[in-house]
Amino acid sequence: MKKLSYILLFVLLFSSASCGGRTNAAVIIAGSTSVQPYAEVLAEEFALLRPDCEIDIQGGGSSAGITAVESGIANLGMSSRALYRAEERLWSVEIAKDGLAIIVHPDNPVSGLTIEQVRGIYSGEITNWLLFGGGDAAIHIIAREEGSGTRSAFQDLAMNKQNISPKAIVQDSNGAVRQLVSGDPNSIGFISLGLVDSTVKALSLDGAAAVWANVNNGSYSLYRPFLFISENAPEGDSKGFIDFILSEAGQNVLTHEGLVTGGGR
Repeated sequence: MKKLSYILLFVLLFSSASCGGRTNAAVIIAGSTSVQPYAEVLAEEFALLRPDCEIDIQGGGSSAGITAVESGIANLGMSSRALYRAEERLWSVEIAKDGLAIIVHPDNPVSGLTIEQVRGIYSGEITNWLLFGGGDAAIHIIAREEGSGTRSAFQDLAMNKQNISPKAIVQDSNGAVRQLVSGDPNSIGFISLGLVDSTVKALSLDGAAAVWANVNNGSYSLYRPFLFISENAPEGDSKGFIDFILSEAGQNVLTHEGLVTGGGR
C-alpha cells in the first residue's frame, strides 16, 4: 500500500514538473480507480462550461489519493470508501453512492448468495461451487489490492472483521477484476455495480437483486460512498469543479452514468 502511494506521488510530481507545475493543470485530482471514470466524464462536461480550466485526473487508489492531498501534490482526492478516523480532519463531500456487485461468469448457474456465504468464500472456508448448486469445481477468488477503496468497502460491508484469503488473486482495478471473471467460469469477484456489463453476472444477495432500486431502498446491503477530498475547503477552479459536480447538471451526469445521487435513481 505504501509502495503504491509512493509510486503515485512520484508520477504526479513528474507530471507536474514536466508541464511546468500547476500552471498548465489548474486542478490535479488523484485517487480511487472506481471514482476515476465518473470524474473523467464530469471533467469532460465541465470543460464545455469552462474550456479555460484544465483538469488532470490520476488513479492509484483511494488511500493513495488521500496521501496525495495530504502531501499537497493533488488539489482534490477521490475515495470510494468512508474516511478513517485519522482522515476525518480533511474536507470531504459525498458526490454519490455506488453499489458493490458480487460477480461471476455468465455461465455459472449460481444466481444468488447470502452475505454469510460470500464471507465464507472470501475467507477461504468455502472452496467449491457444488455447495451452492454450481458445478463440482474449485472457487477462484479474485479481489482488489490493499489500499483500494473497493476492497476496503468490501472488507467493511461483507467480511465482518474476517480477512480475505491470501489465496485470492489480486488485481489493481475494477476493470481487471471484471476481465478475469469474464474469462473464468469458476471465478468470483467484486466490482462497482456501475461497471457490471454483459461479460459478467451480478449475484443477488440475501434475496435482493443487485440493481439500483435496491441500493436506493436499502434492501441491497453492499454500497459505499463516492467522496471528493481536499486538505481544506476547495477554492478557485477546484471549488468550481466541485460546485459543478453537486449541481443539478453534475448530479444528472452521475445518475446517467449509473450512480445513486441525492435525487435517487
